[in-house]
Amino acid sequence: MSDFFSSKKFVRFTERTINKLLGNFADSLNDGPLFISAADYDSRYFYKGTEKFRKTPAKNAYWSLGYAIADLTPYDYAEKDYYLGGYLTPDNGFNNRVQKIIDKMQARIIALDDNSGSGTSFFATIDCIGTGNADIKLIRRRFADLMKYAHPDAKIASVNVFSTHAHSCVDTQGLWTDTLSKVLHNKKKNKKGKGTYLSGADSEFMNALVSKVAEGLLRAYEDMVPGTMTLAQKDIGDTYFNNKNRKSATSLVTNITRLVFTPDDKEQTPTVIATMGAHPDVAGLPTSDGHGTGHDLCGEYIYYMGETVNKAGANFMFFNGAICAIYMSCGATDDGVTLPHRYDKSIRFGRELGKIVLSLTKTEDEIKADPVLYNEKEIEEEIKDSEANGCKYSLWCENWTPVKETAVKPLLNIRIKEVPLAVTNPLIKIVGKLNLVSYKVLREKDGTYTVVTEIGFMQIGKDLNIVLVPGEFCADLLTGGESLKAEGSFNETDFPYPPLTEIFNRDLVAFGLANDAIGYIVPDNDYVLGEFGNHYHELIGIGKNAGSTIIKAFMEMKDELGV
Repeated sequence: MSDFFSSKKFVRFTERTINKLLGNFADSLNDGPLFISAADYDSRYFYKGTEKFRKTPAKNAYWSLGYAIADLTPYDYAEKDYYLGGYLTPDNGFNNRVQKIIDKMQARIIALDDNSGSGTSFFATIDCIGTGNADIKLIRRRFADLMKYAHPDAKIASVNVFSTHAHSCVDTQGLWTDTLSKVLHNKKKNKKGKGTYLSGADSEFMNALVSKVAEGLLRAYEDMVPGTMTLAQKDIGDTYFNNKNRKSATSLVTNITRLVFTPDDKEQTPTVIATMGAHPDVAGLPTSDGHGTGHDLCGEYIYYMGETVNKAGANFMFFNGAICAIYMSCGATDDGVTLPHRYDKSIRFGRELGKIVLSLTKTEDEIKADPVLYNEKEIEEEIKDSEANGCKYSLWCENWTPVKETAVKPLLNIRIKEVPLAVTNPLIKIVGKLNLVSYKVLREKDGTYTVVTEIGFMQIGKDLNIVLVPGEFCADLLTGGESLKAEGSFNETDFPYPPLTEIFNRDLVAFGLANDAIGYIVPDNDYVLGEFGNHYHELIGIGKNAGSTIIKAFMEMKDELGV
């Protein structure tokens, strides 16, 4: 009997049942207030990027970069209920209400220009579970108004907003709040066809977030100074992250990529830009020993990476990568050191990653000579603690091998493309019709639904090529993997397109959750809605054709750019 419940036959039955029950419920609902006719879709506040893709830097080109940070932390949490984005589960009582502030929820922002005349590109990364395209367009709109007043002659090439995917910051998407009461309220309004819907995410908080990020974008522009850029990349191995819960997806990107902007004026602060594939979900789980409720607001280990970089005298910017199924692996950072709270583990992990980012090009002797990177007394105490707990301590920089750092020529190419995605997941239809998420949903003539998302391709210098993807991207789609093959996929068919590295015929870095947060993006041939052990990702995604639609759009973009 147990074999039957794990069989594909049972999974297919479960999938049909889900599609029928949830599909019927979705069909019984009226369209929500954010649903519009596809013919009425408006692309305002979409920036397509640089008009011309240069192969070499423009004459007299040079880098300019500005930095800003915005504090989004809700300090009135004792007077007003705020909810964390992620882990609305039985073990936390289906209650994500913030009870304590551990650190800050932030937006980190840079303005970047190669001074070729193509315009300035802006990049903001928000500590949150995800930011929908409709809210990102509100940020762009408010920023455009600020720039029109303060700098009317400025040329804006692109405005890009990302999410760290931190599971312990305020819910910006609306799926992890007091969800049940909002569902019941909105269902009544939906049935009557009139009345005010409750928004999933807190509207006052989101309005403040939009303003703060827009103001931060302006400050970053006004902070711009000339300087130089360097690039370093290091494979840190599989001790820090693993492909935890999607067995069919076999690709694991373990590189850390680091850009360092150094102002010409040495009195100015340098900026460290780091990217890797990470799933910041450490602090948000309750513990069985009573040392954590899972209700603590925490910027997760990304915050503590930044704290470490700041101690070294630099600004910190972070972009997440292709993160579908990629989670923290204790590996070398566990060591049995006593860490009473979940957020203690996030703190230690983040500080260690911050040291790694700072040390990519350093020798082991240089690391040990730097007090920010190596504290002998602290290490001795951790070794004693680890051994007392019956464990073996491992030092992150032991047998460290540095990598080379190269100069990055002032060349910034970026192109953004709008892509319509079919909404086939009945659960997503339901949350859309009940107004729990902030998405403009387009009603097509044939009665189907689509949402418009964005993809992008960017070159920084001649050697760093970046794809911007609008969700939690399966790394197999980036670099190749078994789930793209018939023998490795659930549906036993081949994915119809090659991975992005083959399409662009070059190494690529992915910036995930870029200009949207559409959930998981997995290969169509490995998509199944009824197997929750290794395929729960499908429940939190737009639909079964998202993977192929995104990849096909990138193929079209490559042809359009001629790269």
